Amino acid sequence: MKIVDVFNFLNDLFPVSDALDFDNVGILVGDPNKTVKNCLVALDCNLETVKKAKENGCELIITHHPVIFEPLKTVLQGSVQYEMIKNDISVISMHTNLDVGVGGVNDKLCKILGLGEISPVIASDGYLLKSGVISPVSANTLAERIKEHLGGFVKFVDGGKDIEKVLVCSGSGGGYIEDAMSLGFDALITADIKHHHFLVAHDNGVSLFDAGHFNTEDIIVEDLAEKLKNQFKDIKFNTFHSKAIKFA
Repeated sequence: MKIVDVFNFLNDLFPVSDALDFDNVGILVGDPNKTVKNCLVALDCNLETVKKAKENGCELIITHHPVIFEPLKTVLQGSVQYEMIKNDISVISMHTNLDVGVGGVNDKLCKILGLGEISPVIASDGYLLKSGVISPVSANTLAERIKEHLGGFVKFVDGGKDIEKVLVCSGSGGGYIEDAMSLGFDALITADIKHHHFLVAHDNGVSLFDAGHFNTEDIIVEDLAEKLKNQFKDIKFNTFHSKAIKFA
């Protein structure tokens, strides 16, 4: 199998055309026609990830976060991009298209948190979020549940009422508190929340949870690898969960 075959499979599941305009997804480094026998699936492509790929003899790394996001002015020795090119390792990145796709990051986040009646929600900026329902719980109880299932930390404000209708956005989604309020949700679960978003949520009676960027997205790595294993029997797929992120 070639790298382009792997990309075409992923593109069928999570079309790159569904990515947001600012995003950079697809085959970002390497030769699409190179044969692949070993692949590493990870959330990020940093130097630690490249080292792991080299150790496993991988020709390909598949990540969620784009390995090239902003224009590069240099590619120097010691950089991630230089090390990938030097070691002939290609990279496929599937970012916001993987977030919003069926069976993607937001769906996985809803399921792992035990939400039912999962359905898409189009946000005010056109981005596709997911929503679900739970049996009524307090904000404190839901925070404990999030921490239990995702690990790491949970920072939150209590909207002052039991939570049933939940809006979900993996990664950075604090700005969607306005959508949660206008659409009548009891809570928003996301990450990278700014201080003023917490204040707005508190003043408007909506519980807001910051479950951590890594924790709300790394959950897709094993699922994605499993999909690939089932499709490509001749390729060995390894997974990697970076040790760069620490939690006290």
